[in-house]
Amino acid sequence: MRIALLSDIHANREALEACLGHAAEMGAERYIFLGDYVGYGADPEWVTDKIADYVAKGAIALLGNHDAAVFRPDAHMNDIATAAIEWTRTRLNARQQAFLQSLPLQKQEDDVLFVHASADSPEAWHYVTDSAAARRTFEASKARLIFCGHVHVPCIYRITTTAKVIEFTPADSTPVELSPIWRWLNVIGAVGQPRDRLPAAAYAIFDTARNRVAHYRVPYDTAGAAAKIRAAGLPDVLSARLLQGY
Repeated sequence: MRIALLSDIHANREALEACLGHAAEMGAERYIFLGDYVGYGADPEWVTDKIADYVAKGAIALLGNHDAAVFRPDAHMNDIATAAIEWTRTRLNARQQAFLQSLPLQKQEDDVLFVHASADSPEAWHYVTDSAAARRTFEASKARLIFCGHVHVPCIYRITTTAKVIEFTPADSTPVELSPIWRWLNVIGAVGQPRDRLPAAAYAIFDTARNRVAHYRVPYDTAGAAAKIRAAGLPDVLSARLLQGY
């Protein structure tokens, strides 16, 4: 089965539409959303409803920290993120907010764990940005494969039989064989706000039959999405980020 993994959509309709279209073309049979559907972007209503539609059809959706901030303010968020969430809160109706509030922090299926942030206290929203953080996630879970988001930069970590953690950046569209000899942690890049200086939306497909994962970059109408952010009166830096990928 080919499972599309999408994270950090951040109310970016254009990016989500592009990734869903690409995933369908690639033969995705199932969809798992790793959190942060709102915040930063100008289309929180549309994105939330789209995710809810997919969940109604059998997809899995997890809670992200920006989603949680809609109903539980986060004192650790910076001023820009807080301003976007406050604006988002006025846009979402009661049904949409209830949907976000119903989402779980993580989901495990057999030896595969899906989580928004680190598996080490997922409710604390720790970032997996280096080998030390990856090791904490490996130590917090016995799953052979772990998929998370939150960082906005794609990365793959593996821990060897001698407990050495190795990291590398996956090449666009190039499948990575997830050898059963090791355990693996895949950090899925951001659909809606990449931060690796590449504006194209990021997502991945996990092929369970072939036991491999491929990360993809999908171009989309960044200018249109950025213009909508400016028109909504959100902080200008949020539109600039889409154009520059930071």
